[in-house]
This record gives sequence, C-alpha cells and structure tokens, in this order.
Amino acid sequence: MSIPEIDWKRTDLLIDLALEEDLGDRGDVTSVSVLPEGLRVKAVLLCKEALVCAGLPVAERLFHKLSPDISFRSLVKEGEYCPHGTILAELEGPARLLLEGERTALNFLQRLCGTATMAYRYQALAGDRMKVLDTRKTTPGWRNLEKYAVAVGGASNHRIGLYDRVMIKDNHRELAGLEGAGGILRSVERARKMFPDLEVEVEIDSLADLDEAIQSGAEYILLDNMSCADMKTAVLRTAGRAKLEASGNVTIGRIAEIAGTGVDFVSSGALTHSVKACDISMDIVLPG
Repeated sequence: MSIPEIDWKRTDLLIDLALEEDLGDRGDVTSVSVLPEGLRVKAVLLCKEALVCAGLPVAERLFHKLSPDISFRSLVKEGEYCPHGTILAELEGPARLLLEGERTALNFLQRLCGTATMAYRYQALAGDRMKVLDTRKTTPGWRNLEKYAVAVGGASNHRIGLYDRVMIKDNHRELAGLEGAGGILRSVERARKMFPDLEVEVEIDSLADLDEAIQSGAEYILLDNMSCADMKTAVLRTAGRAKLEASGNVTIGRIAEIAGTGVDFVSSGALTHSVKACDISMDIVLPG
C-alpha cells in the first residue's frame, strides 16, 4: 500500500480559504480585544477519544501560515493508533495567533483523523486477504487529503479521478449497448485503443455478464450489489483471470462476510462520505 503525497499547492488553497472564512476582514476580534499583544503561551493538541492520527502536517502548515514564530512539534506519527488522552502535538507562540488558528486547524485534523480511523476499522475487519478501497465520493476539493488519510489509516486508494483508470460502469454499458450485443467487449476494445497505458475495470450487476467481462480482458471486474453467494460463484468462475471488487451497499457490518467470499477488493464510499470527525481539543498549558 502506498500513501499519496499531500498536494501542498491544493492544500494551501484550502487552508487559505478556510482561514479567510473564519477571520473575515477583522480577524479574531475576541483575542485581539482581550489578550495582551505580547503574550506567549504553550498549548497541546489532545485526543479526547481513541483514534488513528492523520493530518498533523496540515495543522502545522496552517499555524506556520499564521506566523513562522509558532513552534509545532508532533509527538506521534501519521498512521499511529492513539488511545484517549494522547497528546498529538505541542505548540508554542503568540497567544492571539494560536487561538486564531485553533478551530480551523482542528477542523482539518479532526476530519482527517476520522477518515483514517474509519479506514483502519474497515481494513482490520477485512484481514490480510482482501483490500479495502475508497471511492470518488469525497468532499469537493478535499480528495487528495481524504485519500491520503484513507491510506494513512491502512486501507487503499481506488482511482484518484476520472483520468487514471478506465472504469466502464452501468451508464457506459447501457449507452454502449444501444449499438447491439457485446457492449462490454466493444467498450473495453475501444478503451484499450485510446488509452493503452491505463488499466480497465468493468462493472457488472449480475453473473449473466461475468463471462463477457472476463473475455474482454479487463484487469478488474466490479461486482455491483451482488449477494455474497453470487460473489463466491464469481470468484470460482473467474479463477484468477481478473481481479474482483465488491461494491454497493457495503457497510462495516458486512466487511468480514464479504472477505469470506474470496474477492480481492471491496470499495466503500463510507470511508470518506460518512466519516465522523474525531474529538480533539487544543488546550492551553497554564504556567505552574
């Protein structure tokens, strides 16, 4: 499993937008009016529930955008399991600026830790035989970060976008079928000619289409909303001639059962679209 690099160009845009959204044209009016300008403090980022850590580099980047005078020291690694009460990082700097960045930094960190923790739980249930994949059901603009967090949590990334794998889904097949029988074979052949460097995946929703999908030579066959009994049959009939991916109505409660069918992959949009943000706080460390 490879972990994608954080796209800092895109992430910097997200950070800038998020800070502008929170600060407006006046900044943190509470901190500016209540706190002395020269006050420096220490703070910690604290887990208030067990989680898998992801996103500390993003939080650090955000605070450094506010001021290079803020020190940020990570105390755990990305992908590390952190029990309740774990201190993720220590910060020190101008009190006004630490409070200015607190909520926005936590919004990034809590969401990414939530995604990594969800991925960890899914993959743990899948075991070593079956890989859990994410999907394109991501928060607009956040795809790189959310797929980063999925991989940090121990699951794997599916295609990143529409550009890095040919994936012939139901709508493509139905439109291709307007030309007559053999829509899967025809679609794969055309894709091979136009994009010979890309792998091809074909979605099927019944065993009736399995043989044509295998014959097409597609590297992957997606079994959409099939029963576990049909998935087992598909594994036997495919006999390793293509990698099989289960998808559709995939919940955490079904992962172990799906793994028992023998498919190679299971994909779930829940890894990114149904994530609960983890509970993390920034606590000021008072003197004495």
